[in-house]
Amino acid sequence: MTRRVVVTGMGAVSPFGLGVRHLWDSILAGKSGISTISKFDTTNFSVKIGGEVKGLDLENFFNRKELSRLDDFAIYAIVAAEEALINADLQEGTPNMDRFGVILGSGVGGLTTMEKQNRKMVNRGPRAVSPFFIPMFIPDIAPGHISIRWGMKGPNYSVVSACASATNAIGDAYRLIQSNDADIILTGGSEAAITPISYAGFSNMRALSINNENPEKASKPFDKNRDGFVMGEGAGILILEEAEHAIARNAKIYGEVSGYGATGDAYHITAPSPGGEGAVRAMKRAINNSKIMEKDVDYINAHGTSTPFNDKNETNAIRKVFGLHAQNISISSTKSMTGHLLGASGGIEAIICTLSIMENKIPPTINYETPDPECNLNYTPNITAERKVDVAMSNSFGFGGHNAVIILKKWV
Repeated sequence: MTRRVVVTGMGAVSPFGLGVRHLWDSILAGKSGISTISKFDTTNFSVKIGGEVKGLDLENFFNRKELSRLDDFAIYAIVAAEEALINADLQEGTPNMDRFGVILGSGVGGLTTMEKQNRKMVNRGPRAVSPFFIPMFIPDIAPGHISIRWGMKGPNYSVVSACASATNAIGDAYRLIQSNDADIILTGGSEAAITPISYAGFSNMRALSINNENPEKASKPFDKNRDGFVMGEGAGILILEEAEHAIARNAKIYGEVSGYGATGDAYHITAPSPGGEGAVRAMKRAINNSKIMEKDVDYINAHGTSTPFNDKNETNAIRKVFGLHAQNISISSTKSMTGHLLGASGGIEAIICTLSIMENKIPPTINYETPDPECNLNYTPNITAERKVDVAMSNSFGFGGHNAVIILKKWV
């Protein structure tokens, strides 16, 4: 008998601040978390906007020594993990911590630390580099810290697949629980890439929006006048648990992860394959793995980055997978509000899908003002919609041709 995998806890750090409730209320209200950057001097940068995490009182979570040895991406992961564990009533652990794992995604890891330590080496020589540089920088240190802090001794690693990282991590966690390699896995993703070198690189690729004059309007997925994505940061963490294990401890069940599909484009280092061919295969695999029909999907949280290529290709891919039913699906890109959290985006968006199923609400795609003839589906423009949501799909696609899709269902 196949082991079912359910969601029993969620935690978030986002451009709206700390907490899943704060994230969800802001999303339903159609609020933007994008503003002018305050983390570094943008005078010489063409892009000056982003979805920064603000208002975290870190002294509630860490002492000064701990903070000096943690990059922001690890901080966000730990803070969101604590909320998820409390939400799941697992802050005290379980009797068998050998079967409690941690699998997180991050696209770039400790980029802030890398920049700071590189400046020290350039200005003062190699002996000035901190001995903590490497363990602060490597992407796998976030799940490492979480496992040490709470004693999880099950599968423990990081997934790095650019903007698909968190969704791949959730998919891996789902499969490990299904295959009886773990009973509980804390999963999702974390990212803190609002840094000078990151902005220089993405700007020079012409991947970012340059709408500095109106930050809240800059991220406009599927709109004809979209001009690039807006960087965001934060962490989205879910507790996945084998269903009978959750029921036995009287856990609250928020939803079920029922399918996962992952593919590679084998096409280009940054551009998606023509017509979204790789995305098509990933969505089909997730649907088949979930043992549902295309007509069963009610909501798609799109990758929807607000870049000209992605949004057109994703629209084409959805049409190829769902045919005539594509017109009946409610679609939205919540990146219009959060910005693009790169490797953490799939974690935040899986939480949003879970809450959409629970509350039968479709988040909007804000800033949708001018329809694009090549993007002609129902993107839930500007205002939250209400409809029955039994099945939701979350899409994540990354540089390198990585495609990851998960299916979430109402728990019955």
